Amino acid sequence: MNYLPTGTVQTMTVLRKIDTGYVLGKNSTEALLHHNETEKELDIEQEVDVFLYQDKKGQTVATTILPTIRLDVFDWAEVVEVIPNLGAFVDIGIAKEILVSKDDLPLFEDVWPKTGDMLYVSLGRDRKERLLAIPATEGIFKREWEFAPENTLNAQVSGRVYLTSKEGTAIITEEGYRGFIHHTERKTEPRLGEWVKGRVIEVKDDGTVNISLRPLKQYSMTEDAEIIVNFLVENGGVIPFSDKSDPDDIRGTFNISKAAFKRALGKLMKDGKIEQRAGKTFLIE
Repeated sequence: MNYLPTGTVQTMTVLRKIDTGYVLGKNSTEALLHHNETEKELDIEQEVDVFLYQDKKGQTVATTILPTIRLDVFDWAEVVEVIPNLGAFVDIGIAKEILVSKDDLPLFEDVWPKTGDMLYVSLGRDRKERLLAIPATEGIFKREWEFAPENTLNAQVSGRVYLTSKEGTAIITEEGYRGFIHHTERKTEPRLGEWVKGRVIEVKDDGTVNISLRPLKQYSMTEDAEIIVNFLVENGGVIPFSDKSDPDDIRGTFNISKAAFKRALGKLMKDGKIEQRAGKTFLIE
């Protein structure tokens, strides 16, 4: 008996009709095509193009719905379910949702995709011939991204996260540009597959861009000042921080840089809301 691999499109022949649909054949191999997997009536000996996959019982079945995502063919797929310690399931357009294994997701689950996020995937198979969705690597995107012109500097851009790391986050923008968000240019780490909006802060010679998710300094300063005031209120009106504090301690507590912290303190002192004494900051009632 010849082998017909799942995850592929095959031209098969209708061998016979049964109550639940049609039995298709090719090279002595058969596959079931359920009635709900085709939109039209088929005739005996008619040839039909179908996509093959395993159903929940582990049987190879066919569908006339031909997904754009196939073996070694990438496209975007929506995340429809996330299961801790297992992975995320995506919709590729067929009746069965396909698993993205936890082994192909970030190490930390707090940056795993959520329902509604989109992943750029192709198909693969495990040892039992079950289909898996495999996220694209940096190398795949490098073949596809567009060269960003110099006038992209300071432009507002939106894009989808395709890579997360300790150093930063990589996205592909609506225009097809490769964007990098350094960890200092974000307040929280975006999820894999999340849609984000930011501002281009550098256009590099290779046509990629650096992006900031932080607001411009004048807006960021007000926002950071509010964070400091709220922290003061929650801690009895005094905090063991000043403009001389260690940068790592500041970032670990407020999730902002020391420069941003000093700008916010300066604004609050100018507004008469705080004062500094003996390495501490006090809220002025």
